[in-house]
Amino acid sequence: MVSARPLDALRFPLRTAGFVGLTFGMYGLLEVDTAISPAADREVVLHTWMRRYGRALLKLYGLDARAGGLVRDELAAGRAAGAADPVGAGYCPGRDAAGLGRLFVMNHRSALDIMITLAFFEATVVSRADLAGWPVIGMAARRVGTLFVDRSSKRSGSAVVQAMSSALKSGRGVMVYPEGTTFSGDEVRPFRAGGFTAACRVGAEIVPVGLVYGGAESSYVDESFTAHMARVSRARRIPVALEVGAPIATVGQDVGEVRDQSHRAVQALVHRARARLAADG
Repeated sequence: MVSARPLDALRFPLRTAGFVGLTFGMYGLLEVDTAISPAADREVVLHTWMRRYGRALLKLYGLDARAGGLVRDELAAGRAAGAADPVGAGYCPGRDAAGLGRLFVMNHRSALDIMITLAFFEATVVSRADLAGWPVIGMAARRVGTLFVDRSSKRSGSAVVQAMSSALKSGRGVMVYPEGTTFSGDEVRPFRAGGFTAACRVGAEIVPVGLVYGGAESSYVDESFTAHMARVSRARRIPVALEVGAPIATVGQDVGEVRDQSHRAVQALVHRARARLAADG
């Protein structure tokens, strides 16, 4: 919910300063940890710091995230096993039991979606090409291996499909927002085929994710990035629910059929997440 108090306007500059501090601070700690860790452990180190960074951003921006489905099951398993970091146990692994990377597909509603992805999914993100040049954000995105795509360029699109295929084959998880851009509301728009082509090419499983926000409108539509972040930053708290569905097999499947099945799954998960958010109040 958004408060009407004048002091709420201070949340944007304060949270922006906090974002810059967290980004540079954790970037430095990541580099130190990477430098002192054995080469074989560096991927684990990277994803550990990505998770920490994502969870810190959730707290900074007042995102009250409730995770269900695969994430909830991982979290419960960690608690039952007495894990020292039960929140870490709820981090969706980026590879399947055979060691092949997973393709995560999620509806796209807000710039805040990236924080959710970092906090809950062991995955490289596919993002718009211009993000690479943004101050602070671009630096962080490049460091964690973001795959950048120019939606207007067929050559760029083909290169990213190849990069996704290579990442999945090597055991890296990949997160895509296959609607292609952000939208408002709970209707899941048609999916682009790129990520599904990559998954079918290597036989990677697809993990569908449905995401919804509560309280004030959090969608990033028809406004600048700065205006969007200023608006959502004024909220004291933003309820968020995500549901992670069962993996979808791609071996021997047609790209179009897999895409359509994934779309139906994401839409159903969005409805489930909305119902749970409403029930939780």
